[in-house]
Amino acid sequence: MTNPAVVGFSGNFTRPSKTRGFVDHIVTEIAGRYGLAASTHDVVDLGPSLGNAKWAGDLDGQARGILERIVAADVLVVGSPTYKGSYTGLFKHFFDLVDPAALRGKPVLLAATGGGERHALIVEHQLRPLFGFFEAFALPTAVYASDKDFVDGVLASEAIRTRVGLAVDDVGSALFGRQRARIAAE
Repeated sequence: MTNPAVVGFSGNFTRPSKTRGFVDHIVTEIAGRYGLAASTHDVVDLGPSLGNAKWAGDLDGQARGILERIVAADVLVVGSPTYKGSYTGLFKHFFDLVDPAALRGKPVLLAATGGGERHALIVEHQLRPLFGFFEAFALPTAVYASDKDFVDGVLASEAIRTRVGLAVDDVGSALFGRQRARIAAE
């Protein structure tokens, strides 16, 4: 049996990226608290095969490996910068390649970043419906951070750190609830 894993995926396509740093911060918090293996990826890591891919099989080996880690993860943390009120197009294109049943029941922590507070509902109006389509278990506490919450690209807001802590609590409830359900089914 492999070590349970938390995998982060960020919809940014530039580096450095506040969004990737934010997702990685959350992944690190989850991994540290629950002893999970951790990795974080973004659109840049997928490479050039993403743009032309119509099916998951069209991805090159590196991109396919990231997709496989996402599907195999025990917990998924997804985040996107807000672009015109939604997630980035390449983020959505990547998830269009995921088998609709592959994320069923998987705990997913939703996160996003944006220039200001008016984009905060991206997690409720864009990300939550996307992962609802997959029948994933989108955790109740989502986290949004705006530009003012970062200093030199690093999360600095204590209020957002507190909210991340609440979301990480949700991860524990989901992980241990799934574990109890598996044991009861045996």
